[in-house]
Amino acid sequence: MKAVIQRVSESSVTIEGKIKNSIGLGLLILLGIEEADTEEDIVWLSSKIINLRIFNDENGVMNISVKDVGGDIILVSQFTLHASTKRGNRPSYIKAAKPEIAIPLYEKMIAQLETDLGKLIQTGEFGADMKVRLINDGPVTIIIDTKYRE
Repeated sequence: MKAVIQRVSESSVTIEGKIKNSIGLGLLILLGIEEADTEEDIVWLSSKIINLRIFNDENGVMNISVKDVGGDIILVSQFTLHASTKRGNRPSYIKAAKPEIAIPLYEKMIAQLETDLGKLIQTGEFGADMKVRLINDGPVTIIIDTKYRE
């Protein structure tokens, strides 16, 4: 799994001109799933995301997690995170999981994040043409790939 985690002061997902979900202070997570991903990846990544200390403490130092600040999460599936540009100029998405594999893993990731955060998270819609808006706070953007555990 690949995740692009952005600290936001607000974020929303719009589908067909209607806002599906929105959050205030928290994290926008773009999530790419590949066929080799497992439930172990979900558990590890969710814990890592929830405990990342990327919010400022009273001294302006990034030392507080999304859970500590009572922030929200909006999770958006994004298969293009697995694009390969090695050959030619048209990206290949061969590593991205097909929907029959990706959707159950995406749903498990939602459930795991909700368990770890202790509240409901917001989402996009798997496979939909979404317009994602955000105000990146900082800006702070972290990229995690579960294959490297870093």
